[in-house]
Amino acid sequence: MNSKFTMIVRIALGIMLVVFGSNKFLHFLPMDAPTGAAGEFMNSLGATGYIFPIVGLLEVFIGLMLLLKKWVPFVIILLAPISINILLFHLFLAIPGVAIAFLVAIFNGILIYKHWRLYRPLFI
Repeated sequence: MNSKFTMIVRIALGIMLVVFGSNKFLHFLPMDAPTGAAGEFMNSLGATGYIFPIVGLLEVFIGLMLLLKKWVPFVIILLAPISINILLFHLFLAIPGVAIAFLVAIFNGILIYKHWRLYRPLFI
């Protein structure tokens, strides 16, 4: 895989994570409140008081590490369950945001594929 391509993917994913992770704290992007089952799910997660701050903090941390090219193999594996949950939430509960969710999951998958030689020993 072309290293310039993976650099662009890494930087784009890092920017998305920093922006959307920061938005969980600073609320600078206008977001429509989800309705129906998606709204109930988000309200129950928000009621815990810790899920959104922790996920936001993780997203900002992972995004910064991707932008700084530090610990990339570690942070893309750390991002895997987050990106899967983002994708599943949008597929099953809030279809309008599915494009960004697919982008995050695909970019994460590309970076995992690029670093697969480092993960191979985990599956032997």
